[in-house]
Amino acid sequence: MDLKTARLYYQDGYQREFQAQVVDRSPDGLRLYLDRTAFYPASGGQPHDTGWLNGVAVREVLEEGERIAHLLERPLPDRQVTGRIAWPRRFDHMQQHSGQHLLSAVLLELYGAQTVGFHIGPQVATIDLRLAALSPDQVRRAEERVNELVFENRPIRIHWEEADSAGGLRRAVERAGPLRIVTIEGVDRTACGGTHVRATGEIGAVLLGKPDRAHGGVRLEFVCGGRAVRRARADHEALAEITRLFSAPPEQAPRLAAEQARALEAAEKARRKLALELAERRGRELYDSTPPDAAGRRFALHRLSQGRLDEELRALAQSFAARPGAVFLAVIEEPPALLLALAPEIGRPAGELLKAALGQVGGRGGGNAGMAQGSAPDREALERALRALGQSLPPLAAALEGG
Repeated sequence: MDLKTARLYYQDGYQREFQAQVVDRSPDGLRLYLDRTAFYPASGGQPHDTGWLNGVAVREVLEEGERIAHLLERPLPDRQVTGRIAWPRRFDHMQQHSGQHLLSAVLLELYGAQTVGFHIGPQVATIDLRLAALSPDQVRRAEERVNELVFENRPIRIHWEEADSAGGLRRAVERAGPLRIVTIEGVDRTACGGTHVRATGEIGAVLLGKPDRAHGGVRLEFVCGGRAVRRARADHEALAEITRLFSAPPEQAPRLAAEQARALEAAEKARRKLALELAERRGRELYDSTPPDAAGRRFALHRLSQGRLDEELRALAQSFAARPGAVFLAVIEEPPALLLALAPEIGRPAGELLKAALGQVGGRGGGNAGMAQGSAPDREALERALRALGQSLPPLAAALEGG
């Protein structure tokens, strides 16, 4: 069955309730088709509405050619339904969508930037611009101009025109027949099937985010209305907490935060330097406290249930293996990893030995003659790699059995 669904939101985006007839449904009753609906389906960057049909939650709304599918939380056998739109979600989308039209018109006016993409996300909306770059000053100027037009409360009208006579559109439309035109008085004319507010004042405040590179152009985040209020409140509370921690007025917070970041960076560099020095000293002490075997070789096994192959562990291994006849092996069980360091007197390259052992079990590893590291797919593979290492370097096998 391919019946056309009458779209009530085309005429009135503020209609929250409606009555309709069920004209088709899926066998499981979870997908309903109505003769008319006020539910907006996901389309053109605007998400779908949610709400209820006879009290049953509508989870998703999809456009299927000329008709609209309503995906329900549970089956609904009724033939007649009363639909109710989840209004806060719908009005939020109306604010963001109308705000996008206004912002796109301003960016085109100020910088000749064509909008080529638009998306309303759960937290922020974005537009993609055909533009090489957008500076912070340009973003501020656009934000000021958009909000000026919001404060002027210009009417937003929706009407239908034939495509061949619809002139002055911000974005050209390459199709014939009737077009639904959204007009912001004196600012913008765009063909659009979405839901919109009645005047720019209902968009509410518009806040622009940081521009990023995307698809060879610029992607710009923005929030309008209720989202802008929530964002401003969150930013204010974050700044208030920062200034409380600094015991300073808000205008000093950026300078103090920058100073604190520099101090932390310097402290971290000093900590890493001391940690590496300590690891090197521990490597020398470990070598001195490890008794040699009959051939004068010293084996150190460092086994951890959890950890990572970090700078400090490598410094420990390198310091130990820098002494005559030294063999250092670190085994990390989770995530499965190995580190092998060998003194030149051992006569075998650590990189080749470890790569071969891990390669037998589906792992990966490598390095140079003195030190190598790598990972295994799982714990069982790790143990098999250790046995392979023991076979390639027999004196290591005894150390492994003892460890």
